[in-house]
Amino acid sequence: MAATTAVPPPSLSPPSPPPPLRGRRWHRLDRAASPYLYLAPFFLVFGVFGLFPMLYTGYVSFTGWRADRPGSSGDWVGFENYRRLLDDPFFWNAAKNTLGIGVLATVPQLLLALGLAHLLNYRMRGRTLLRLGVLLPNVTSVAAVTLIFVQLFGRDFGLVNWFLGLFGVGHVDWQAGTLSSWSAIAAIVTWRWTGYNALLYLAAMQSIPFDLYEAAALDGASRWRQFRSITVPMLRPTILFTVIVSTIGALQLFGEPMLFSQQQDPTTGGSQHQFQTLALYSYNQFWGRFKYGYGAAVSWAMFLLIVLVVAVNFLAARRMRGAE
Repeated sequence: MAATTAVPPPSLSPPSPPPPLRGRRWHRLDRAASPYLYLAPFFLVFGVFGLFPMLYTGYVSFTGWRADRPGSSGDWVGFENYRRLLDDPFFWNAAKNTLGIGVLATVPQLLLALGLAHLLNYRMRGRTLLRLGVLLPNVTSVAAVTLIFVQLFGRDFGLVNWFLGLFGVGHVDWQAGTLSSWSAIAAIVTWRWTGYNALLYLAAMQSIPFDLYEAAALDGASRWRQFRSITVPMLRPTILFTVIVSTIGALQLFGEPMLFSQQQDPTTGGSQHQFQTLALYSYNQFWGRFKYGYGAAVSWAMFLLIVLVVAVNFLAARRMRGAE
């Protein structure tokens, strides 16, 4: 019988000692504080250039500060500036112009963007180049775009009036009338932002499963029925986002109406204030008449109007979603 040799049991290495208490505390602190440190630069910049000016403007709106009254920066008048707004016809005219231009610019802009995104979603030659091309108006300077459109909408030698003349329409003084000036400024805004919103819709369309379109095609659904029954419902969150962002931008309209004016004071929005927006009126009170307290009240009234309109849009969208 062969002798057997005993095999020694494997030696177990001793467990590694736990990290020191200080290291564990530092690790937990790093995991808890790192996200806030990464976000801190944004909140710092926002606090300095966004939150502080807004709060300081709110404080100024409760004062009677005017440049022609030295030492008036500390004159506390309470809600007097806001009471004056309620009886100020120029303020209500500016609010009407802002809402009117906003509707004329936002509704066609989003409809055109939705249709353009639907076309760009098809397979075609040069599709990438076309997608880049629709974004070019957005990266163009607002001053350059507006000055070009001022020439296009010229009364005597404008290309738009020449084109309308081919159909027997007389020359239109686009800057003199209320509706005509609204339409011209809305055309500038629509031209600049349609491509941007189209790319947002296009990105959302590409996330829709293609199986839904194949199943609908097998059931005999046309392209228009697929667009209406599949694309639009799947895009509702993106549509709500673009509606809110476009509404905010339209209510803050400043550069286009200011550069569109040919008056000596461009902040008046035409000879009869026919396209003076709230942003222009606030700027006019600040730097045209140097009524800092009243101009600040106009700015805060514009901010409250934006909050109200956005809240109405959001609640309407939620109600439509709940009804469906």
